[in-house]
Amino acid sequence: MDLSGSRDVISSLPDDISSHILSFLPTKEAASTSVLSKKWRYLFAFVPNLDLDDSVYLNPENETEISTSFMDFVDRVLALQGNSPLHKFSLKIGDGIDPVRIIPWINNVLERGVSDLDLHLNLESEFLLPSQVYLCKTLVWLKLRFGLYPTIDVEDVHLPKLKTLYIEATHFEEHGVGLTKLLSGCPMLEDLVLDDISWFIWDFASVSVPTLKRLRFSWQERDEFPKSVLLDTPNLVYLKFTDTVAGKYPKVNLDSLVEAHIDLRLLKPLLINYHQGYGENDMVGNATDFIMRICNVKTLYLSANTLQVLTYSCDAIPIFNNLTHLTIESNPRVGWQSVPGLLKNSPNLETLIFQVIKILKFGENSDDMEKQREQIKYFLETMPNLEKMILYYNTPSVEDVTEVSSRLQRLVSKVASSTCIVQLISDNLSLSSTVSTNGLLCF
Repeated sequence: MDLSGSRDVISSLPDDISSHILSFLPTKEAASTSVLSKKWRYLFAFVPNLDLDDSVYLNPENETEISTSFMDFVDRVLALQGNSPLHKFSLKIGDGIDPVRIIPWINNVLERGVSDLDLHLNLESEFLLPSQVYLCKTLVWLKLRFGLYPTIDVEDVHLPKLKTLYIEATHFEEHGVGLTKLLSGCPMLEDLVLDDISWFIWDFASVSVPTLKRLRFSWQERDEFPKSVLLDTPNLVYLKFTDTVAGKYPKVNLDSLVEAHIDLRLLKPLLINYHQGYGENDMVGNATDFIMRICNVKTLYLSANTLQVLTYSCDAIPIFNNLTHLTIESNPRVGWQSVPGLLKNSPNLETLIFQVIKILKFGENSDDMEKQREQIKYFLETMPNLEKMILYYNTPSVEDVTEVSSRLQRLVSKVASSTCIVQLISDNLSLSSTVSTNGLLCF
């Protein structure tokens, strides 16, 4: 009871429930409960999740003092918890934190059997993770994000339980060998994210993981390209891939792939002269082998850049027999030459979505209007299994939407299948409409 006679419900909870509640709080707030009583000090010692973020302490007027305060706080928290088991450890720090202090923190949680490790180390000085990180037998989830000197250097790797690996903004020592060595030591890996990873400097880039189910790779730099990329992932079901077209793809094993988001880009012609040992065709790259190996997908998302790759860097568009859902990103600066062939080779397509498309902008250019109408007509005529087409139209005008909808209605009733509907979606949803062979439905 407190002085008012009301019951302290929280303090009366079982210890395991109280500790579980504390695990959802930021560590700074959870630690503050330890001063309430001996019981709360005891409970905090067994909190299974630690979330440490130095930005909570930041004060532009005295950053050095704040950084020291944060480091002392982390030392006290780890000392208070002793050797109690730990589930999750998240550490987010900026420059000003002494790297010498960081390594003992990481080693401490590894020794306590941590299974979920999230390190966001935005340091301005070079920092290498302790080798124990790559030899931890308890890690199931590992996320690594780095600052200005993003380097991973691995010797021996043995992560027998690791299922999810997320690496952001880094490069590997020994070029591609470092990543290959890391992945080879993860026999249970299912989810891999390589975000902003620079493998363009490698002679040979390889992701070979037989257990992998989901892969997301992103390299946004448009000024370089990988010479050779190998993807040997026979059990992969989900792929999100952003990269410049490689010089070659000696092996692409994606036999189980169900869903793919592809953003392939051509190398900027301006930079061709900066590369030695390549001819003109090598500079463009050849995406044929890559595209051929994703033809089993059921759901496919293609960027506008990829449409350009299909036109200039792919010998032939394969047959997509399993494809039922296709989303295409539209960009007025990128041609659609490859789209008719892609649609022709997708005989079982049911849903087609165009993202960020400006279509039928009446009153601006009658020639463009007619071309756009013919384009839609072609799609509807050549895809008898199409069930839905979605068109995005950015206009604030009710008259524009009404006119477009009327023209679409006449077109759909003449050439579309009886089950097909066409949705016209405006930024103002109240102006949007749905068109089918049975009539116009506004919503």
